[in-house]
Amino acid sequence: MSDDQLKAELLDLALQAADLAGTFLRDGRPDDLGVAATKSSAVDVVTEMDIASEKLITGFLAEHRPADGFLGEEGASVEGTSGVQWVIDPIDGTVNYLYGRPAWAVSIAARKDGETFVGVVAVPMQGETFRAVLGQGAYVNERRLTVRPAPPFEQTLLGTGFGYLAERRVRQAEVARQLIPQVRDIRRGGSAAIDLCDVAVGRLDAYYERGLNPWDLAAGDLIAREAGALVGGRPGEGPSGDLLVAGPPGLFEDLQGRLEALGAWHD
Repeated sequence: MSDDQLKAELLDLALQAADLAGTFLRDGRPDDLGVAATKSSAVDVVTEMDIASEKLITGFLAEHRPADGFLGEEGASVEGTSGVQWVIDPIDGTVNYLYGRPAWAVSIAARKDGETFVGVVAVPMQGETFRAVLGQGAYVNERRLTVRPAPPFEQTLLGTGFGYLAERRVRQAEVARQLIPQVRDIRRGGSAAIDLCDVAVGRLDAYYERGLNPWDLAAGDLIAREAGALVGGRPGEGPSGDLLVAGPPGLFEDLQGRLEALGAWHD
């Protein structure tokens, strides 16, 4: 199978899996939804729907591609033998979902030998599915995506997020405090996958965050890059748990340099 054929197959499966999970989460959310577990802190929550969504996605994908590997937020970890790995966030924006806020997404990426080939982010409450294939552009539903041209820094609408550890949030708030007088405004949506897609679609000029996991960023990273954004971490590095920065050429480098000077990559 050629790479193009593989990409087409992986995209089709990712779209189907994201639609299955998104419909399940949207239509099946119980009125009395509660916290099933916590992770890094008492406010970093998992719901029963996170767990059920991940099982739905991994079960569907494993049925069609049993030799593939999995890396999922809620514990899916399979090495696989095909060279393909699925990176899954079954609900990105769990706290939003818990509270009935609409900014949550299903994020599914497929990697081949460590390179992301396909990314899908479904946002059911917005009726939107973002998708990208390496080298083939990014789309929301049937519309091709292009990032906004870089504005002057003082006109930048900037997205960010905060972690769940109190000491990290204090540091992140200090970085935001120093940035906010320099930009148009700062938005905090609560879903890294949606924030990266918002850069791709032009609803944010740029986005940065510290503390993301592979499943938070894998699909959105590809979607943003295929829409024309630059995505990285500290200067000269790729995105990581230390820092992710995304924005159009011109703005990306400026923001990255300012974040480096502010020490946004450490607590």
